Amino acid sequence: MEGLLIKNALIVPMDDCVRTQDWFKGDVVIEGSLIKEVGENLQAKYPYFTVIKGEDSLVMPGFVNCHTHAAMTMLRGYADDLPLMTWLKEMIWPREAHLNGEDIYWGTQLAILEMIKSGTTTFADMYFYMNETAQAVMEAGIRASLSRGMVGSGEAAGLALEESVEFIKTWQGQGEGRITCMLGPHAPYTCPPAYLEQVISLADDLGVGIHIHLAETEDEVAQITQQYGWRPVELMDSLGLFQGRHVLAAHCVHLSAKEMEILAKNKVGIAHNPESNMKLASGIAPLSELLAKGALVGLGTDGASSNNNLDMLEEMRTCALLHKVATMDPTVLPVGQVLKMATKDGAKALGLDNVGSLAPGQKADLLIFDLKKPHWTPLYNPIANLVYAAQSSDLKTVIIDGKIVMQDRQVLTMDEARILYEAEKRGQDLIRRKVKNS
Repeated sequence: MEGLLIKNALIVPMDDCVRTQDWFKGDVVIEGSLIKEVGENLQAKYPYFTVIKGEDSLVMPGFVNCHTHAAMTMLRGYADDLPLMTWLKEMIWPREAHLNGEDIYWGTQLAILEMIKSGTTTFADMYFYMNETAQAVMEAGIRASLSRGMVGSGEAAGLALEESVEFIKTWQGQGEGRITCMLGPHAPYTCPPAYLEQVISLADDLGVGIHIHLAETEDEVAQITQQYGWRPVELMDSLGLFQGRHVLAAHCVHLSAKEMEILAKNKVGIAHNPESNMKLASGIAPLSELLAKGALVGLGTDGASSNNNLDMLEEMRTCALLHKVATMDPTVLPVGQVLKMATKDGAKALGLDNVGSLAPGQKADLLIFDLKKPHWTPLYNPIANLVYAAQSSDLKTVIIDGKIVMQDRQVLTMDEARILYEAEKRGQDLIRRKVKNS
């Protein structure tokens, strides 16, 4: 089988098994959907492989966006500068009630287009009309962990469980394994304990993980504590949520020392979303304390209506700078740690062990950056430049599952003009729809 060979590039492998150095000049060989070899002067071993010239380029694993609501691109810029619950209850949830499956499909297409063009090769999504989301993932060639968001009260609670089962049975492992599924109970304040116990049992029956919002705001902590006598993470622990199964917990901003210990001990995947938490004034997660306790933390953008973009380069930079000033310690969160959160640790947080680094046997999800830019010069430390200086426009090639999906900044698997047209048209119609039906 012929494959691809990226020749003579600056490689950031994010894997100690490849090299002890953080970066080196060399080659990456791709065969099928996997990385076959990483090293130096490899072309002679693979004379029939298609060569991609790597001079003046940096090659690294693709970014893993650990928490999104992809189709919320349809609400980007619609409701800004509001606290979380006001934003949700008064602006977002009423508008979401008027979204339909086609809106979700095109909103997800728009999100995937944006993510690919800024280097995300894997994302975790929780929303509704997830069949349409999965279809968009299939067509674009991206990798995704998908969950149907569930609210555990009201008439729709049972339906959400039924639809989740059907969704998982239909889509788990589709797209040559690019699609994985989880159950998506929204949060402790929308899913009471009895409902969460049903979700836990169902997750075990289906053999899937659970994606949940957790401890996002002080109001949530106060509400849950008053209602149940436990803080959110403590309540989830008392229900057995973390025991013996994979859990992806989004936000985890307001945590006690005990709760941090619970999350770290159980290897809960934490999706840290600094820009969304800042914009909604939800707070600053105790990231340095979590990492010191050995917690598993990845990075996410959250939805485009609370960020307002899906750019993981920006998320890394914000993350690094925020926690330095929050702790008044410039040594907190060095660039290597931030990049690991955005790649290898993010993949682990999603339960993926074959994504996030450049090593033989790993999935060939990788990025090629153009280094011939003023802000990359001089090049002392490429990881520092990635975190502090790189721009998404520097990204020239994206490979996912061994296939080139973006070349010279053109996404080959998507019709960009059609996506922009449909998203704009449907976004404007969504606003009119609300007026007609209010």
